Amino acid sequence: MTDTDDETFTFDGGRVEPGETEELRYSVSETYLGDPVRIPVTIINGPRPGPTAFLSAAIHGDELNGIEVVREVAQEWTHSEVCGTIVCLPVLNVQGFVAQERYLPIYERDLNRAFPGKPHSTSSNRIAHAIYQNFIEPCDFGLDFHTSTRGRTNMFHVRADMTEPDTARLARAFGTNLIIAGEGSSGMLRREATEDGIPTITLEMGEAHRFERRLIDHALEGVRSVFAEYGIYQQETVRWPGWRTVVEGWEEKTWLRADAGGIVEMLHGRGDLVHEGETVCRITNPFKTEETTVEAPFTGLLVGVLENPVVYPGNPLCHLIKIDEMQEQIIEARTGVTHR
Repeated sequence: MTDTDDETFTFDGGRVEPGETEELRYSVSETYLGDPVRIPVTIINGPRPGPTAFLSAAIHGDELNGIEVVREVAQEWTHSEVCGTIVCLPVLNVQGFVAQERYLPIYERDLNRAFPGKPHSTSSNRIAHAIYQNFIEPCDFGLDFHTSTRGRTNMFHVRADMTEPDTARLARAFGTNLIIAGEGSSGMLRREATEDGIPTITLEMGEAHRFERRLIDHALEGVRSVFAEYGIYQQETVRWPGWRTVVEGWEEKTWLRADAGGIVEMLHGRGDLVHEGETVCRITNPFKTEETTVEAPFTGLLVGVLENPVVYPGNPLCHLIKIDEMQEQIIEARTGVTHR
């Protein structure tokens, strides 16, 4: 934990003094052969006092965009003016990352349903406990980076419990156009940390299994904005995205699903504005002799869209969130600006 007297960051097995940076591989489990499973950690303890923040990624092992965000903060940014401590956790799910799979290869466990963990429980709970106790619990707030699952892609946006004022402040400081409000499922890192008094938000950005440079750069701007808001980087300024909508109720968002099996032709991409009644995509059979059109039930933004163009009936096609008339006008007025 952070020592409030001398600002030393301590964890089980080590300590990082003010003005120091430590890179380590911290053991959270073991393989079948008894070899350690170790997560990479960079702890940057600035020369001046300030808050302690964590940046985490790859809690799902195939979600790669956030890894590069956290690595660049840790390895490429200048830290001589840092006020506070930055805990960088680029790969939480090491086993999933090595296998390039979303879940832990231990009975297909989702690490993001195991927090804050238990020391004498299942493997996923033990891993979550080791991470949480040493590197999450000492922090004042956190940013947890995600992507969509394989075969789909997400618009750049924040997910946060906006009923918590401290979490709402953090979510707005990141500077995205879209915030999807909600506390999240039990066992999620952001929910458990927030309920523990550590405001934490999820950043959704793009698709699994790849680096998307544009989104990575966008996320780095968001991190700078957050650090400015909390005084970690006092030379930076908080970013305003130009427009913002906060989606709060389930009636304001929906998954459009396939009513027929076939091959999908998406007519819009992630982040696009679609109007009520507009055709979002078409589903055809291999001969193109049968066609099913999918229309937008209301005017909104496509938060997530299908990348793998084949579906069974019931498969998700896109995630649509409702916007009001004023927001629609603002978006349309920003001609030439992409929201992808």
